[in-house]
Amino acid sequence: MNGSTPVLEGRGLVRTYGTVQALQGADFAVEAGTVTALIGDNGAGKSTLVKVLSGVEQPDDGMILLDGQPVVFRTPMDAHRLGIETVFQDLALAPHLDAAANAFLGRELRRFGVFNARRAMRRSTIKSFADLGVTTVQDVSAPVMSLSGGQRQAVAIARSAMWAKRVIFLDEPTAALGVVQTRRVLDLIRQIRDRGLGVVLITHTLPDVLDVADRVEVLRFGRRTATFDRDDATVELLVSAITGVYSNVAVEAPTDVTEIDIAGGG
Repeated sequence: MNGSTPVLEGRGLVRTYGTVQALQGADFAVEAGTVTALIGDNGAGKSTLVKVLSGVEQPDDGMILLDGQPVVFRTPMDAHRLGIETVFQDLALAPHLDAAANAFLGRELRRFGVFNARRAMRRSTIKSFADLGVTTVQDVSAPVMSLSGGQRQAVAIARSAMWAKRVIFLDEPTAALGVVQTRRVLDLIRQIRDRGLGVVLITHTLPDVLDVADRVEVLRFGRRTATFDRDDATVELLVSAITGVYSNVAVEAPTDVTEIDIAGGG
């Protein structure tokens, strides 16, 4: 951290499922204009933390701050309205609709208050994609189901970038992508960061972390146990932090050390 106020911060977040605490006082912070990688083993609490910070779930304890001010997200729409977007692994795209329709899904432009303004949405999508440097999607009127995996990922990320004002969460955005497609997605992440947004990258792919992240936060047993700046991180050090061999954050011993994947990916 460079001393500036994080655009989004979680302090002491607790989330319990029955007898298992997925989050045990987790802390997290992301600054505007940075890529913060959130890493940890399966069951570390990453997915739960993202869901809490994006309004999908509510914490049992702790607080969320936006630009330094406490805020409560009761639904994902609360987070959307405050400029926070999330791209989950399933991408949440409608396969039979085109890229433009997906970009405006649930936020359609209307003519006469009734009809979808398809041309206006396509023009806006083309401009937004061009501004982000998305060159892989040549035809925004093509059904998403006809696109490659990398192109679909680009559509989902670019859609979130169109609407985000503060933070974008990206959950495993390069999973199952080839080398070329991965490079294009990472380039897109840099473009979004350079527009001043805070980007949170959740991934198991440590080379991607070292390639694009400005900061790294490590979660273990539902707590933040290590943080790194880009220049201080190596694959060996990150693995040591993930496995608990290394920590540079003082934490109390967890009350439940059973690694259970509560939220589909930890």
